Amino acid sequence: MHIEPGIVDGSKIVLSYVTAGSAGLYSLSLAWKHIKERGIGTLLGGTVISTALVFTFFQVFPHYPVGISEVHLILGSTLFLIFGVAPAAFGLALGLLIQGLFFAPFDLPQYGMNVTTLLVPLFALQFVARKVIAPETPYVQLKYRQALALSTTYQAGIVTWVAFWALYGEGFAGQTVASIATFGAAYMLVIVVEPIADLAVLAAAKSLHQLKDTAFLERRLYNPA
Repeated sequence: MHIEPGIVDGSKIVLSYVTAGSAGLYSLSLAWKHIKERGIGTLLGGTVISTALVFTFFQVFPHYPVGISEVHLILGSTLFLIFGVAPAAFGLALGLLIQGLFFAPFDLPQYGMNVTTLLVPLFALQFVARKVIAPETPYVQLKYRQALALSTTYQAGIVTWVAFWALYGEGFAGQTVASIATFGAAYMLVIVVEPIADLAVLAAAKSLHQLKDTAFLERRLYNPA
């Protein structure tokens, strides 16, 4: 999902600062709500672990250039289910930043676009979760169709934002459209894999019921809303 250098440049890149700033402000509002409800320690703990995992997803896990961008196994819905939306948002932003600072400095000018591409689908996933998961259902009891809905929301959001940045930067050229289609088709494989990963992690969490009172885990993981 990394936007390649040169796709959006010049004055057009200013839009990425606006979208990233808006996503950042919303993340801060989520963090403030989290702190008021559960304390700053749980936010920091979930953020640190989420950041380490996101860095691993981007830097260690296999990733392949396909079409207009790269295909990564990001597991955004997994982070959301295990740590909650605020720690997941901070983890995605910080993990991406650390990777750029130390391993891919050529990606830093595109950071605003890339962080927007990661965070806005996460916020959409939060909305969908409220619709497809009944209030009395802890996350460890999710079914495949619910995990699939979450994964599809997140990955479709990533593809949509990558397509937007590509079309915004390069216009509706035939090659650009074809590259977007190739990238989108490749991400369908991620939509197949991610729900299975979600359910595997949730099954492990369910079996490790002694983790129920762990402060930095999402409260909804073991409890109804």
